[in-house]
Amino acid sequence: MQNEIRKLGRTARMSLSQDERDKASKTIAQKVTHSSWFQRSKTIACYLPVPGEVDTWRIIARALRMKKRIFAPIVEKNGRMSFRQITPETALHRNHHGLFEPRDGDWIEARALDVVITPLVAFDGNNHRIGMGGGYFDRTFSFLSCRNSFLHPKLIGVAFACQKMEKIPPNPWDIRVFSIITEAS
Repeated sequence: MQNEIRKLGRTARMSLSQDERDKASKTIAQKVTHSSWFQRSKTIACYLPVPGEVDTWRIIARALRMKKRIFAPIVEKNGRMSFRQITPETALHRNHHGLFEPRDGDWIEARALDVVITPLVAFDGNNHRIGMGGGYFDRTFSFLSCRNSFLHPKLIGVAFACQKMEKIPPNPWDIRVFSIITEAS
């Protein structure tokens, strides 16, 4: 079921033209950077986009202009992510998954982040998400499964509206996001 939903989400995302993705990404970036949780945050983790995903470079640029500390995920061999600070001078390289990662920079613990901007392949109206299928997100933020409310960090998914599904049946280990931002929501 999850793989079928993942395939539908990818197909929907890729059905958009580059111009449609660019316009939607700009709208999403404006919504994210104007939100109260973004304005109040000091430490933000944000994925570095690959073709087809919501382009987060505007979010990153705005955070840097606002003197926020911004961190990018590093995929670790243990199935988790760690986070390294990026600046305009940070050198990036592609990892074995083809994702960009910073070569150097200060590290931060996932628990110390204020906001985490994460990509989604598919999502539903209950803030359930499907990612790429590696489980890195759920393992990294598993400490949030014992909480009663969304406190710290705030997990924010960004996606195109066409990636919304009617219902995503959650697995027991899935970590829901606080909010999902699209160009339409």
